[in-house]
Amino acid sequence: MLSVWELNMNLKERLNHKLYIQVLRQMSPEKRLLKAFELSEFTRQLFIHGLQKRFPHLSDEEFQKILLKRIDKCHNRNY
Repeated sequence: MLSVWELNMNLKERLNHKLYIQVLRQMSPEKRLLKAFELSEFTRQLFIHGLQKRFPHLSDEEFQKILLKRIDKCHNRNY
């Protein structure tokens, strides 16, 4: 059984999602594509920042190796 907090969070997420979809629908295709690129870059930067916090002791070369291995694991192999 869900707690009151979980129910409120679930409702809030749905309302935010509906608003997000409405905003996207009002954008031109070009703006939606630019937003997708922006979100992809933001996600990439968050991923890199998280790895840097997890492995602060690595040299740049070692860090790049780990980064590339992790990115390779994320690749969609269906294509």
